[in-house]
Amino acid sequence: QVQLVDSGGGWVQTGGSLRLSCVASGRTFSIYTMGWFRQAPGQEREFVAATNWGSGRTYYADSVKGRFTISRDNAKNTVYLQMNSLKPEDTAVYYCAASPDSTPALPRVWNYWGQGTQVTVSS
Repeated sequence: QVQLVDSGGGWVQTGGSLRLSCVASGRTFSIYTMGWFRQAPGQEREFVAATNWGSGRTYYADSVKGRFTISRDNAKNTVYLQMNSLKPEDTAVYYCAASPDSTPALPRVWNYWGQGTQVTVSS
């Protein structure tokens, strides 16, 4: 099993920045890709960004390209999401996720999830 603990959420004004962190523990050798999803009230969970643990390839949702950056520290089993130029529509609970899918593409199945961290952007 893999455990994910995400943190770093908070309240920020429009245009501000936050950095989310997600620490993985347990059978981390089984992880190939880590990513972030978000869910706003009354909406479905949506993909935000992901990074392949080995290749470093990154993926972003169109809505965050140019504003968010995903990065990782392999030694610490940690993935980060730097969020800049935040907008009110970025307000959501952000979830870290991990997948053992080793295909060279964005995984379709994410086996492990963090508990979520709230991000609130005020206008």
